[in-house]
Amino acid sequence: MLEFARWKYLVIVLVLAFCTIYAMPNLYPQDPSVQVTAANGAVVDAALKGRVNAALASAQIAPKAEETDAKGRLLIRLKSQNDQTKASDAIKPVLAEGETTALNLLPTVPKWLSSMGAKPMSLGLDLQGGVHFLMQVDEKAALQKKLEGTSDTVRTLLRDKAVTFGSVDAMPDQTVVATLPAAADADKAKQVIDAGLRANAAGGSNPYTTEVRGNQVVLRMNAQDFAKVAVDAIDQNRAVIADRISGLGVAEPVLQRQGNDRLVVELPGLQDTAEAKRQIGATATLEFRAVTGDEATAAEAQRSGNVPPDSKLYHFESGAPILLSKRVLVSGDELLNATATPDPKTGLPSVNVTLTAAAGKKMFDHTVNNVHKRLATVYIDRIPTVTKDADGKEVRGSRVQERVIAAPDINEPFGASFMTTGLSQQQATDLVRQLKSGALAAPMDFVEEYVIGPSLGAENVSRGIKAVVFSFLFTLGFFTIYYRMFGVITSVALLFNLLIVVAVMSLFGATMTLPGFAGLALSVGLSVDANVLINERIREELRHGMPPKAAIATGYEKASHTIFDANLTGLIVGVALYAFGSGPLKGFALTMIIGIFASMFTAITVSRALATLIYARRKHLKSIAI
Repeated sequence: MLEFARWKYLVIVLVLAFCTIYAMPNLYPQDPSVQVTAANGAVVDAALKGRVNAALASAQIAPKAEETDAKGRLLIRLKSQNDQTKASDAIKPVLAEGETTALNLLPTVPKWLSSMGAKPMSLGLDLQGGVHFLMQVDEKAALQKKLEGTSDTVRTLLRDKAVTFGSVDAMPDQTVVATLPAAADADKAKQVIDAGLRANAAGGSNPYTTEVRGNQVVLRMNAQDFAKVAVDAIDQNRAVIADRISGLGVAEPVLQRQGNDRLVVELPGLQDTAEAKRQIGATATLEFRAVTGDEATAAEAQRSGNVPPDSKLYHFESGAPILLSKRVLVSGDELLNATATPDPKTGLPSVNVTLTAAAGKKMFDHTVNNVHKRLATVYIDRIPTVTKDADGKEVRGSRVQERVIAAPDINEPFGASFMTTGLSQQQATDLVRQLKSGALAAPMDFVEEYVIGPSLGAENVSRGIKAVVFSFLFTLGFFTIYYRMFGVITSVALLFNLLIVVAVMSLFGATMTLPGFAGLALSVGLSVDANVLINERIREELRHGMPPKAAIATGYEKASHTIFDANLTGLIVGVALYAFGSGPLKGFALTMIIGIFASMFTAITVSRALATLIYARRKHLKSIAI
């Protein structure tokens, strides 16, 4: 018999009401706005508001409204995206160090709706506009940094155990070689190195295989630890880049890992690619090394090419050579804080540096024993390069620029806090920003980049909505003509399906992208397939002479298993796309998965409820409109 439990009707009504409420915020347009954040995340005060309003007035921009959010940020609503861009450009020059501005979109949802947690869907980069980067970690540089750290560790281990050695170097063949005065010393050095590395390693397992070759001890990294270098570097870099993005003031950035050595960075609303690259991919940092020779020794080493085994040849910006220790006393990743301030003695730009406790102790131990000797500050920067290969294709790379910015005498011992000079004002400002966010564990190269303008994003939204609307209209028109009353039932079920998808995506804060519109259109197709199966099954039962009510009940029951099996394969594909894809693929997969669940519910449950409501109470039903 054609029956449908009353509690199921109640469930459908509740789901309909729930989805209507949480889909409604998408009907309210968002206001283009500018977000102003005070230094160190403090609440925006009256002085900062005054500077901002004065800048807007001088640029002849009339804000739609101003408000302060729960985090103390100033939000300025504007009338158009053109005003938004102009306002951001006008505000930036009046901001002090640490104060940031960002482009944002603010909802206009009524308070009674927002108080229930209802909010519109977030728009992806392709719908809002902004900057997209794909960054890849330099595995060779990551490994080289790891080997240089190991070289420094080996030197310390040998010194602590009073083992005389000539040099310890990271070699081009990805090994670390410790050279001893005689072959007899190599065995003792190997034992010291093995024990020390084992003690320092997590879990007590030595990540290196050591081998004695004459008067040398050769360390080679194990295969499994070798593979972890890039993975560990990308994980550390992700945290550092997240801090740098927050410094840019982007409202809803996307930072996703792709594979073992890549990061996807999307910055909605940002249009300045050069500034974004300069801040996100910057690898500039500082190293502090002891000076090991005077000017004459350095000049002779440069002329002859014979550099002492414990030293490395560097140059000042002027080109003058200087010999520094191979051992890094303190590196950029050991810095806690940095501030750009004028040198009180000369008035020139300088950077006040604060080290970690461990690094401060190392610095104090060195300076207390080396008063009146020189300590050099090395500025290291990685500059992106673009060359062309034999086929004329662009090849992206980079070159490392190392220069000594200062090598003053140590007048008195110092520890965790000191000042370094020798930078220009721009270099000091940039370096402070980078040091505050931390040094990258390994350099990263930009392998892909593009900008989507806000007008193109708005056009994508318009076209995406138009595509979904027309797919619905054509489908509804065809179903109504071909299946008559059951076509109307199917059309109502399809509209309910769309409502559920939009509501669920809004409720869980999913991001709608251009491929997401494709997923939405596909979910319409999947729902159509399910309803076609049901309708054709009912028609088949009618052709076999079954009474109308029984044909409806049998059609739904028999088609349900087929619908479930067909959608299960689609779910498997959607989950695989979401798990292993990135960016646009994830947006498409998420919309498709939600659409599949919604289509099964509306096709099997909602449409059956409607059919039962229309036909179940008719006592003498001889035919149905299908």
